[in-house]
Amino acid sequence: MPRTLPNVATAPAPDLAAMAPGALRTFFRIADAWELSATDARTLLGAPPASTFFKWKAGQVGQVSRDVLERVSYVLGIYKALQLLLPSPAAADAWVRQPNEAAPFHGASALERMCSGNVADLFVVRQYLDAERGG
Repeated sequence: MPRTLPNVATAPAPDLAAMAPGALRTFFRIADAWELSATDARTLLGAPPASTFFKWKAGQVGQVSRDVLERVSYVLGIYKALQLLLPSPAAADAWVRQPNEAAPFHGASALERMCSGNVADLFVVRQYLDAERGG
């Protein structure tokens, strides 16, 4: 007799348009805390056109790709991990610019690694910090 699988409800797809304004607002707060240049912030977001970037920064958020939201998600996770790992917000914010001898960085800063332009590098930094937290 064939075995039937239980009926599993699937979660609705996330509403990217609804998530984007809050996600980008938070991203820009982190960019300010990390004292990122517009160039570095744009790179972390996947290099959107300058006009789009500055519209987003001004709160005029239109269409945002899944890639941009994935990048923002990594940045938020990195920020949160640093806030948990380090003794003060100032130390956490400064960490991204400090040279780091750990394997993923090879003497460069986390910001240099993250600004390579590849979303995978954001993942690597996030993964490193999660491992440091024991997560």
